[in-house]
Amino acid sequence: QVQLAESGGGLVQAGGSLRLSCATSGLSFSSYGMGWFRQAPGKHREFVAAISRSSVTTYYADAVKGRFTPSRDNAKNTLYLQMNSLKPEDTAVYYCGIGRTAAAGTEEGWYNYWGQGTQVTVSS
Repeated sequence: QVQLAESGGGLVQAGGSLRLSCATSGLSFSSYGMGWFRQAPGKHREFVAAISRSSVTTYYADAVKGRFTPSRDNAKNTLYLQMNSLKPEDTAVYYCGIGRTAAAGTEEGWYNYWGQGTQVTVSS
């Protein structure tokens, strides 16, 4: 059974930092690309960042480029998202997803499984 569990969310002031984690089990983590998406109240889930299985390729949404960085530890079956210079518009529930292939993807349909999400709230 594939499981993903996000953690690390919380309340932070604008300009602050958070590091999200996504612990996985039940699959060969190192074989798949991984991604982060987010969903703000009243909005559709949107792409944030993605990383290929070997970390060679990364993709970023324009809104987070230069501030957020995905990374992974294949030995620990864990995906990370370092978020710096946070803005109030980054407030959302953040989800990690497991890709269908080794590549990274920017579309929601690229991903097979999702975690339950972790809330990130940025105050102004």
